[in-house]
Amino acid sequence: QVLLRESGGGSVQAGGSLRLSCVLTEDGDVGWCMAWFRRVPGKELESVAAISADAQNTYYAVSDSDSVRQRFTISRDNNDKRTIYLRMTNLSPADTAMYYCAAGRAPLWSDIDCHTPTYVHYWGQGTQVSVNA
Repeated sequence: QVLLRESGGGSVQAGGSLRLSCVLTEDGDVGWCMAWFRRVPGKELESVAAISADAQNTYYAVSDSDSVRQRFTISRDNNDKRTIYLRMTNLSPADTAMYYCAAGRAPLWSDIDCHTPTYVHYWGQGTQVSVNA
């Protein structure tokens, strides 16, 4: 059984920072592409960032302002490759959303395809991020 457990959400003032964590638990030695998505109430699920199983490749959502790439950083724990983080800085109310951790089996440890839901096999329950103006 594969489980994803997110933590680190909360309420912050605009301009603040948060670091989300996600731990994948599974009995096996499979390479997992892991990603963060978010959903704003009333809007579609949005890809935020993804990281390959070998941590060599990352993906960031491209927006009109390219602000995600400039403000968010996805990474893997150096000691536990099944733990990923999303460091978010200079948060704005537009970042308020439920953030979901996701994982997809990676045929190649360099794969980064899980930034699209089609390639996601497991989802976490989400952690709420609220940014106050």
